[in-house]
Amino acid sequence: MGRDVIVACDFASKEQVFSFLDKFTERKPFVKIGMELFYAEGPEIVREIKKRGHKIFLDLKLHDIPNTVKKSMAVLSNLDVDICNLHAAGTKRMMEAALEGLTRPDGTRPLLIAVTQLTSTDQESMENDLLIKEPIDKVVMHYAKCAAEAGLDGVVCSPLEAEKVHNLCGKEFLTVTPGVRFADGDIGDQKRVMTPAQAKEIGSDYIVVGRPITAAEDVVAAYNRCVAEFCD
Repeated sequence: MGRDVIVACDFASKEQVFSFLDKFTERKPFVKIGMELFYAEGPEIVREIKKRGHKIFLDLKLHDIPNTVKKSMAVLSNLDVDICNLHAAGTKRMMEAALEGLTRPDGTRPLLIAVTQLTSTDQESMENDLLIKEPIDKVVMHYAKCAAEAGLDGVVCSPLEAEKVHNLCGKEFLTVTPGVRFADGDIGDQKRVMTPAQAKEIGSDYIVVGRPITAAEDVVAAYNRCVAEFCD
């Protein structure tokens, strides 16, 4: 898969997400299904969106003991998503177990990526709330290195860190970057942000864009603008 824009479908119901997706009559966007929608509608929402022809990033951020994550990933592998994820903070052993569970008997599996630090986390909150005193950049690079050593395909990171992750883990190691906003847009609750054009320049493989598209007056135009800035 090449560079692409992933639309964060952070909706509370299938009616809302289908109303949004129905607006796309030509190019079908790659979509992210997060906890809100998955918990509201269950696995069936994944199957229905997949039937419509969309690629899916299932963003559930698993983080538990290795055996639980392994068994959960085995269940998720049956949903035929394209990308799923977990928290790198769950340790290398947990990531290895997840990869084992996600791999189907025929050897195929979705891409598996690890969350390093959320884009809503900054140095101050990391130190005060998580008691991690190292610089956030160093923490993200360490988590990325552990994910690569565990055999994962990439990480979720801030676009500010994408280039450094590639330098550390290789160009084939994917960087999936939320925290992307248009230059003339509101950054919302994100702390570490970048525009689509900047994310492209710095080497992000995928950008995850939510409200700048889903809350736009013309969602298709906003999506097309994002694709033009990042992919073209």
